Amino acid sequence: MTDTDLLIESRFLEMVMKKSGQERLKMGFSMFDMARKQVVASIKMDNPQSSKSDIKRELFLRFYGQDFSPEEQKKILSQL
Repeated sequence: MTDTDLLIESRFLEMVMKKSGQERLKMGFSMFDMARKQVVASIKMDNPQSSKSDIKRELFLRFYGQDFSPEEQKKILSQL
């Protein structure tokens, strides 16, 4: 679903594509960093007593959990 006007969307894409690959990569890293901070804040809000290890596990599940079977998740989580 999109509610963005096609003209605005095409202008935005044009502006982004004018940036160098390095600038676009920095933008992507910045967006991921912000998303990660928001997820960590959400985890801490839900469980203020979360340890660093708990947060790592929950981050993994929220960002990548859908990409792995339950068996694979268990194996990965045991290593975090």
